[in-house]
Amino acid sequence: MIESSLVYLLTIALIAALFGIAEHYRLSRVFKTLPAVVLIYAAAMLLASLGLWERNDAITHTYETVKNNLLPAMLFLMLLQLDFKAFAHLGRPLIVAYISATVSIALAFIAVFFLFDFNAQQAGLFSALCGSWMGGTANMLAVASALDVNETMMGYALIVDSVDYALWVMLLLALVPWASYFNRFSGATAATHRLNRLGCACEMGAPKYWSLLLLAVGIALLTQLLAATLEGLSTMTWVVLLATVFGVAASLTPIRQYNGSSRLATTMLYLLVALIGSRASFEGMGAIPLYLFAGICILTLHAMMMLIAAKLFKLDLFSIAVASLANIGGVASAPILAAAYHRSLIGVAVLMAIMGYLIGTVAGLGVAGILQRMAS
Repeated sequence: MIESSLVYLLTIALIAALFGIAEHYRLSRVFKTLPAVVLIYAAAMLLASLGLWERNDAITHTYETVKNNLLPAMLFLMLLQLDFKAFAHLGRPLIVAYISATVSIALAFIAVFFLFDFNAQQAGLFSALCGSWMGGTANMLAVASALDVNETMMGYALIVDSVDYALWVMLLLALVPWASYFNRFSGATAATHRLNRLGCACEMGAPKYWSLLLLAVGIALLTQLLAATLEGLSTMTWVVLLATVFGVAASLTPIRQYNGSSRLATTMLYLLVALIGSRASFEGMGAIPLYLFAGICILTLHAMMMLIAAKLFKLDLFSIAVASLANIGGVASAPILAAAYHRSLIGVAVLMAIMGYLIGTVAGLGVAGILQRMAS
């Protein structure tokens, strides 16, 4: 049993590195089905259940300190990739589709939570999942940390996110050949022909990892200092909101052009997931089928509302499908769906997915407030 904080951190880093490298180089076919974050969480949870780490004061303090510093640093780096100007150039159909997707996901979460009559603890689970389905895993962690969601509920959220999301991706890819029929139904003209010139603001030049790391650490410390002086919300909620504000502000400066922010943020994400997994256990995992079904109900309601939006605003299948997956799947999968329509549209999907880094946290916390009131 490991009792040293240093060895604890080294094993956490090793777990994150092993699965991160394996996914990057596609060393196993399992990564086609399960993302690295799920495998990292499962591995850390398994080792924790086997008693690899002792839950002494030193390790607990290390866990909390590292987690509280990594989270704002990761959020800041993720948000550096925002490009509001390029997003505005997407045009009316895609922007309307994106807004429709975000709003319909929020409404679907609220409706399903009401129908299933979930409790306050489960509100944390679905709030975190909502953050992910409007942005990504980073937003899930941000919302969960702000709400102090326990590690077991985080495990549920990660599993539902992975399984239901995979089913959603397969459905959207299967619909690609039916685009012309759908467009006749909605009365839309395919928007793909006018989007070929749009692309993402990709990172270029030599990576500036050390500069970005020092900046991110500085922001993490600053957000915690400021959060400690603010009232009205929990300290961690203020940390998340302040990191979001600083990230958005920095994305409007030349710092956004620094290469390496995405890779560095992903590394921090893997470390955070491993940390959270190290405090979880397999107890109570029998409730997973219920949460998986609730997730499917959320996606079904979301799909119905997107169909209504497509008919009302005459949106084509590409617009609503990519907008939906940009929310639910993020940067990892939205470009794949866009490429199924035309390779030149990959940049469009990336732009929409990156916007989720901002929307996911803010909207996720907004939905969380509603769910918590419903549960009380």
